[in-house]
Amino acid sequence: MTAETITADASGTFEFGDLPVHRIGFGAMRLTGSAAFHLGTVSDRARSIAVLRRAVELGVNHIDTAAFYFSSLRSANELINTALAPYADDLVIATKVGPFRDYCGEWGTSARPDQLRGHVEENLRQLGRDHLDLVYLRRMNQDSIAEHFGALAELREAGLVRHLGISAIQPRHLTEALEIAPVVSVQNRYAVDAPDPRADELLRMCGERGIAFVPYYAVAGQGGERGAAGTRNDDEILAVARAHGVSPAAIRTAWTLHRGPHVLAVPGTGNPDHLTENVAAGALRLGQEELERLDALHTQDV
Repeated sequence: MTAETITADASGTFEFGDLPVHRIGFGAMRLTGSAAFHLGTVSDRARSIAVLRRAVELGVNHIDTAAFYFSSLRSANELINTALAPYADDLVIATKVGPFRDYCGEWGTSARPDQLRGHVEENLRQLGRDHLDLVYLRRMNQDSIAEHFGALAELREAGLVRHLGISAIQPRHLTEALEIAPVVSVQNRYAVDAPDPRADELLRMCGERGIAFVPYYAVAGQGGERGAAGTRNDDEILAVARAHGVSPAAIRTAWTLHRGPHVLAVPGTGNPDHLTENVAAGALRLGQEELERLDALHTQDV
């Protein structure tokens, strides 16, 4: 079996409420350019569309996007709509609301609760849908998310949103949200070489409650959206990668999936070859000694 023949079902499945998805999904941020948002070089439109279609051919049925994923000439949501509509029945598209970028690409003030419907409607329009499968409230440093999450819960009751998630939170915010409405997914920064006890606590809480945990920047690691994969601890991660004949990014993704059956991965790319590698990472099985070496990176300096 080669990387080209491995499909997303090799990663296993988990459910967002009543929506089953493969644990390897696809992050749409890098569809618009070589770096996040307005950074880097604008992507080739035809190539981005081809990547999306190939992802679905490889069994990916979970795409993570947002209306604020755009560069000077490209919109991730518009590319998804063009490439994949009419959408397959089993395709789950997750999006995020809260942050805002204006038409020039500059970040604006985070949405007030009464503005979240406009954010949802914009995603609906761009994606060409009458409802959204999963919407995350992306916290923007609010001490409490109750009012914002309550506004999304009302949109769920109205039928515009099927399931709710929360992102960039602390453990107490998950407890706060669950008192208002069901949460099917938590999306937080999490990576093998980015120690964060609060993120570890969230991962544990989600596992106990049957909630998906979907890390972002799992491949970027400590560098985040501006950094390259493997900017720290190269030697340790590279050694495991060489043993499996794969890239360091694949090892980072595989380690992420080994953190629990409820943990998903949404590596993103605009490169067809990288897409194949990303999906194939869902089939990697790391040995106990390898996991211990990588776990040590995750707990260092904590």
